[in-house]
Amino acid sequence: MIFAIEEINNSTELLPGIKLGYQIHDTCASVPVAVHVAFQLVNGQDPVFYQGRNCSQSGVVVAAVGDSASTPSISMSRIMGLFNIPLVSHFATCACLSDKQEYPTFFRTIPSDQFQADALAKLVKHFGWTWIGAIHSDSDYGNNGMASFLKAAKSEGICVEYIESFYRTDPQSKIRRVADVIRRSTATVVVAFVADGDMKFLLEELALDPPPPRQWVGSESWITDPNSMTFGFCAGAIGVAIQKSVIPGLRDFLLDLSPSNVAASSVLTEFWEEAFNCSLTTSELCSFHNIFHCYCPYTETSQLRITNMVYKAVYAVAHAIHDAVCQETKNKTKCDKHSNMEPKQLFAALKKVNFTQNGYHVSFDKNGDPVAFYELVNWQKSESGDIELVTVGYYDASLPKGQEFNINGKLTWLEGGTQVPVSVCSESCPPGTRKVLQKGKPICCYDCIPCPEGEISNMTDSPDCFPCPREFWPNAKTDACFHKPVEFLSFDEVLSIILAAFSVGGAVLTVITGVIFLHHRTTPIVRANNSELSFLLLFSLTLCFLCSLTFIGAPSEWSCMLRHTAFGITFVLCISCVLGKTIVVLMAFKATLPGSNTMKWFGPLQQRMTVVSFTFIQVIICIIWLVVSPPFPVKNLTTYKEKIILECALGSAVGFWAVLGYIGLLAVFCFVLAVLARKLPDNFNEAKMITFSMLIFCAVWITFIPAYVSSPGKFTVAVEIFAILASSFGLILCIFAPKCFIILFQPDKNNRKSLMNKH
Repeated sequence: MIFAIEEINNSTELLPGIKLGYQIHDTCASVPVAVHVAFQLVNGQDPVFYQGRNCSQSGVVVAAVGDSASTPSISMSRIMGLFNIPLVSHFATCACLSDKQEYPTFFRTIPSDQFQADALAKLVKHFGWTWIGAIHSDSDYGNNGMASFLKAAKSEGICVEYIESFYRTDPQSKIRRVADVIRRSTATVVVAFVADGDMKFLLEELALDPPPPRQWVGSESWITDPNSMTFGFCAGAIGVAIQKSVIPGLRDFLLDLSPSNVAASSVLTEFWEEAFNCSLTTSELCSFHNIFHCYCPYTETSQLRITNMVYKAVYAVAHAIHDAVCQETKNKTKCDKHSNMEPKQLFAALKKVNFTQNGYHVSFDKNGDPVAFYELVNWQKSESGDIELVTVGYYDASLPKGQEFNINGKLTWLEGGTQVPVSVCSESCPPGTRKVLQKGKPICCYDCIPCPEGEISNMTDSPDCFPCPREFWPNAKTDACFHKPVEFLSFDEVLSIILAAFSVGGAVLTVITGVIFLHHRTTPIVRANNSELSFLLLFSLTLCFLCSLTFIGAPSEWSCMLRHTAFGITFVLCISCVLGKTIVVLMAFKATLPGSNTMKWFGPLQQRMTVVSFTFIQVIICIIWLVVSPPFPVKNLTTYKEKIILECALGSAVGFWAVLGYIGLLAVFCFVLAVLARKLPDNFNEAKMITFSMLIFCAVWITFIPAYVSSPGKFTVAVEIFAILASSFGLILCIFAPKCFIILFQPDKNNRKSLMNKH
């Protein structure tokens, strides 16, 4: 402070022709002493302060620089604010002092703890520490600083295992209790918002029984304290510090100290006697010592931090006085040496100061705070084993949000490690799981629960799982959705190949049967069994076998309409032919009765008309179905959760069951007629074969209905194909197989005599 004032008094640009006077008081970190000093300053000085006509009125104090601590500064500011006397602190960081309602005349050149708390919270969050311990001084500095930190930490999602406070004057038992909490805790990281004088007592207690490795995160008060850096178990500590600086000329000023200067000051006397272990009052040996021989922090000016805050505070006051009493002219600055400046004038000017001195910018915001800038420092062990303070980054509150915090240096951690230590209550939940809070514990303590069926989480520590879209399904890890596989009865499946083989085989068998009948069309067994209807029946059976192929493959609009209508029409054609053959059998035996002319009413023309009429009715039903609500392809998402069934929706269920019902009605009618004709005599009668075929047909389609309704997915189609093939094979084997057997293997029975032979 003395150096800065002498530098200003020797300046030709700042306050030219005006010299500043000063007094330095030691508040001894005591509130009562600080209050006493404050009253001294506002009450005026002793008249002996007069030293000539060139001095301003004695006793008028226009500003004060100090105090170093927040609590004394609070007391002093409350008193001096009543008289509009500005108090510019270099080290009082309590965020409470930014309240201009309470402390209207308070300014400071060191950032508020609000910024420091924000920087510490971001620092903790940056390294992924969500489970920490917190200790703080039981003072305005510690209490308010920790409150600001906890608020910032909560917004960053950081949980605190414990919060402990203490003060240097507390009983040793209380400090020991705080140390025991640190030793027993599960949190690896400890954030200490503690004044350097308090931290010394805690570290001494911990040194008696060092705790498990702990990662210390420190506030600017103790993180740069050389005395704290002597405790080796704190190596790797990281924290925020006031920017390191160099004040040109200060080292030479300090080294210019002589014994005569020392004797004139009680403060310097105490320093000199302690530095050289001598006494100025009892021994002349002290006078022979030279400050160049003092290996002490006094001569180390390359690591100045708080010192620069004092330098800036003095210059801030000087610039405010300059703005209040000096005027700029074209060629020079003119100052009023005899101005009776009031403190409130200086207070108003101090709000507006904005200057740069030796590269250090100084200005105050509306709360009297400077722009916040911190260095991020790390305690690293040197090759000699000593702990050194290394700058590894910075925090600049003037930068855009999200860019204030930057680390650009290599860090070392607890026990000299290079890996960032882990401090979490619960390990992160991987994708595919969600967090479930543990009852009665902070939000950082949770269990990881796998996502339920059909839901995923694709981020770490997801609070919830969310369902996949309808056509998607989770993968095995439940961390991503993929398209559900689309399933249908495709041609490349084993089941489809087997069914297609039977379908084609049945069609080929039918064609062979037709060829055999065609080749032997003149033989009695072919002619006797109504060859025209037989060939029409074989044709319809061929279509029945082949229509089952339309059920295989991916459904489309055309295939859905084709498969159901082709099936309905071909089967009606088939049953109509069988029905015609049955009626022919009945009519034939009716015609043998004396005086009967029944056959003339059911000749070839009537048979054709019967088949066409029955088939035409089915065609009409199918047309109405296709016009009103035809079958269409649809994605079935309900039968299976994990896959999509591509199938044909019926459109109108009434239409589908009408087609099936009509086929069933004809089949039952045909079966009844065949039963009635089964006992008619002669080998000419094929009613028994028709009866068996209709029995098989009806049995197949009766069992088809429950099987069709209950079969899932593509097996519904397979059941339908099976029913078509089974009923078709039943017809061809029951009606045509015996005849083919006689034609091929018993040709001797293929004559009129054998056919007309009665039982």
